[in-house]
Amino acid sequence: MTKGIFVTATGTDVGKTYVSALLVKKMREIGYNCGYYKPALSGAELISGKLIPGDCRYVVKTARLEVPPEKCVSYMFKPAVSPHLAAQLENNPIKVDKIASDFASIKNQYEYIVTEGAGGIVCPFNIEENILLPDVIKALNLNILIVASALLGTINSTVLTVEYAKQRGLKVKGIILNNYNPDDIMHTDNKKCVELLTGIPVIATVEQNQQDLAIDNTVLEKVFKEV
Repeated sequence: MTKGIFVTATGTDVGKTYVSALLVKKMREIGYNCGYYKPALSGAELISGKLIPGDCRYVVKTARLEVPPEKCVSYMFKPAVSPHLAAQLENNPIKVDKIASDFASIKNQYEYIVTEGAGGIVCPFNIEENILLPDVIKALNLNILIVASALLGTINSTVLTVEYAKQRGLKVKGIILNNYNPDDIMHTDNKKCVELLTGIPVIATVEQNQQDLAIDNTVLEKVFKEV
């Protein structure tokens, strides 16, 4: 059975794609057949008349996955807005059934799979049907990793994200702090406070332009376990 984890974040542009790429790359480097999937993507790039999912392309290239980027995503929209609004603008409503079906098909090709969300934990996918990101995560039966910034304000946003996830019945397996500087006292204090206030471990920190995920293999393997 394929083991998976869902990567979400405390907000937009925190580093979900960057961290997801490092996760898939790390898993493949230590010998696991790990794939990648993204349910919905907004802000696709128009190149030579063809829409290209930039996030997927980045992960595929970084992790050296032998798959076309457009095969890693169910819904791809050109407008760089929330998925629900992009779907409205393009008259292509997001359906959980399609996401679940695509996910089932893709995960059968891998031993492990990293699934990346959009925006933050409350990201709307279909307002008319009241489908938010947690509904998608539950449909895929995945636990989550939260990507947070190491910068000022992260204590508040991370605690709120963890608490909301718990209220929605999601299991948080860990937190990854992006843009981390081990020599910055605020960053190290943020890490300590986030762990203390949430009870969730920071399983890894990622510095700017870091090319590899510094995490113990055993810790990484536990992230993908269902319990």
